[in-house]
Amino acid sequence: MRIRTVACQFETKRGNTNEICSRHLNIMPVHVLSEGKELTSQVPAHLSRIPISFISTSTDCANKIVKGKVVHKGPLVAVTPNNFILKTVIKEDDSLQTISSQNLSINVVLFGALAKNFSKDVNQEDVVVASGFTVGKSPTANKDKLHPCNLLLSGDDAYIYVSRQQPSPDQRSVLANKRSSTLSAEVSRAPKAPKYTYVRLDDLKAGSVVNVYGVVVFFKQPFRSRGTDLCSSLKITDQSNRRVGCTIFHENLENHPKIFQMGDIIRMHRVKAHLFNNAMTLVNTFGFSVLAFDGAVGSVMEPRTSSVQYQFDEEDRRTVEELRSWAASQAVLPPVSASVPLSAVQPRDYFDLTCQLLAKAPIDTTCTLLKPGTFLRIYNLRAIPGSSKVPGLTSSQSEEVSHLAFHLHGGTSYGRGIRVLPENASEVQELKRVIESFSEEVDDEVAELNDSELLEVWTTPPESFDEGPVECRSERTCDHHMQLVTLSQLKQSDPDHVQVYHVRAQLRSYEPQRLYQALKLFCSKCKSIQDIPDDELVAGIFSEASKHSEAYSPPPWALSGHTDLPRDSPGSPPRALRIHLSSQLMSEGKTKELIFLMGTSLEETCQLTAEFQNIVPVTTSGHLNLLDLSAPFLFRGRRRYFGCKRCSETAVREPSAEGVKTIDEKIIAEAIGVKPLQFVLLMKMELQDATDTLDVFLWKHAELFFDVSAEDIATNQDAQDRVRQTMDSLCPPEGSMGRRPWLDFCLMAYRAEGNGQTCYQICNTSIVRPSAT
Repeated sequence: MRIRTVACQFETKRGNTNEICSRHLNIMPVHVLSEGKELTSQVPAHLSRIPISFISTSTDCANKIVKGKVVHKGPLVAVTPNNFILKTVIKEDDSLQTISSQNLSINVVLFGALAKNFSKDVNQEDVVVASGFTVGKSPTANKDKLHPCNLLLSGDDAYIYVSRQQPSPDQRSVLANKRSSTLSAEVSRAPKAPKYTYVRLDDLKAGSVVNVYGVVVFFKQPFRSRGTDLCSSLKITDQSNRRVGCTIFHENLENHPKIFQMGDIIRMHRVKAHLFNNAMTLVNTFGFSVLAFDGAVGSVMEPRTSSVQYQFDEEDRRTVEELRSWAASQAVLPPVSASVPLSAVQPRDYFDLTCQLLAKAPIDTTCTLLKPGTFLRIYNLRAIPGSSKVPGLTSSQSEEVSHLAFHLHGGTSYGRGIRVLPENASEVQELKRVIESFSEEVDDEVAELNDSELLEVWTTPPESFDEGPVECRSERTCDHHMQLVTLSQLKQSDPDHVQVYHVRAQLRSYEPQRLYQALKLFCSKCKSIQDIPDDELVAGIFSEASKHSEAYSPPPWALSGHTDLPRDSPGSPPRALRIHLSSQLMSEGKTKELIFLMGTSLEETCQLTAEFQNIVPVTTSGHLNLLDLSAPFLFRGRRRYFGCKRCSETAVREPSAEGVKTIDEKIIAEAIGVKPLQFVLLMKMELQDATDTLDVFLWKHAELFFDVSAEDIATNQDAQDRVRQTMDSLCPPEGSMGRRPWLDFCLMAYRAEGNGQTCYQICNTSIVRPSAT
């Protein structure tokens, strides 16, 4: 690494005196040495090496370096858009080991640009030298059995030297021969990809993040979870005969496993093992990736994935082939395939159907994503024997048992669903060969089908319409009596003050499309609006706060103690968390109503919400403080409460509970000096009538519009479904304007502060849903 000294000139506040200072500028926070250069020869001479085993929290870190091999490299985590954290483990593996055989491996936590550059430039097995570090206690020492301290590197004084491990001449010859052979496309794209280690399913341990291979013995297609993500559920096994459930959460459908049938092979990287109901389960974590393969012996080794870059080498090929052969020789899968051709379908059967979509009837908008010509696999389809439900029969006719109707029940039970198959799937290739053998007369008959005929061949109606859009209309709740104006007339008006108009229009579009992006936090005092911090940012704040362990004196009103965190599994060690309680509430026997909690993670805090009614996270800096207000200042059941940084004057004080039956968020916020932010819904809508279009905002009267509170939308799935169904009715996905209802709006026109632009808001308007029958 090159270090240069730069002179800096500053003007003091006391006068015009100029002060000259010099500092070392770190040109490159991570410096990778050229081939053949010795690592120690590149380190400045004034720095001396310290063995890892000698490190403690009392160690003087000035002018010290630590050397070790990277044995684990964690993912790069973005706390904020320009702030990163990365955790790695280095191990002392040279002559200094003889000094002490204990604590040879240590966690190293990097921050900021250093973390980002380390993630890009450093690989596992590289040898590194770290300088400019500080030492802190490791919160995971009991769990990972590594050194009791962490090395923390951040700021301009921290830097890393990296030395690549060079192969011997014999090894280089072998590598050269390998490079000349034909490798997979992925290996050629990523020659420096890390070597992954895979864990057998019977070796899983709760809490560990692992990579696994398995044979799929059950699966559900991705379905909408109670939050904003899609959820995939599957069960896998391997040569250990251990069956393990897997749950994948991700908002993008393309990032879910592409499983076509039981027996497919799946490879998952970075999944976390959990013990739930005495059974091991796997859940995706940060950096999760997945590949899927056809499980048939001898089939094409073509990974199914949306990733543009992945590692797949000869060892991976062998693993897939071994699993294919093992599954074929074992009673892992049902003896009879669930996938059958139409000619083999029997009445009342449940079966999987691989087919091509030839045409569709315009019944509703739920099938618009399926295009004619698409190849599909429909899972758990039911064959209904001839009855009055079968097209072509009336109630007076007898049943015609030769008629079958196919029905896909609602929900995702038993793996029900529809999957679009890629063109290169083996089943699609086989189906294409069969289709090409048909006579051209069949194609002519299909081409001549019209809409009325398509309606007649539509299958039985769905069991429930609960998930579909509902018919809605709008209603103005204001007392204004005025004539309707067109959008064109409205845009031609020039309001010099706030004015109200009545219009009749359709909803052409709206944004954001994702509901969680429309939820905002609003301060009624300074009128600021901000996004709701995501869990990754909040978890980073909790992690930083938990590192502070300064001595402090609790306030005189607080009673200090510990509470045990609920265990993840029967065998996991207990974890005691530091808490403070109000002496007044204790005297009244209200021990569960409010605690001040310190030194915990976000996940642990959420676990405790089942035990305590109100939790205020705190940290220490000589005395108790609240966390940064980007994190919630209060956890109350599933609800989280945020405060305004600009308008709050925080201090940890005892709430006044005299004569109060229930301690609520208002009492707590007032006691600790927080100006609470309120949840609001902010949407931009484009209205259209026969004359023009108009962009309008919905936020001050959004709760009236949807007849649901923004706070409920933040935590309640029913409230989220209500808003989603309403928007689907007003603006159907991929629906034509002719199908959208005409709505009566009350609009407020006003001049925006600053630029003087005319803006419009929906006000005094509510959506009326049909009453349940």
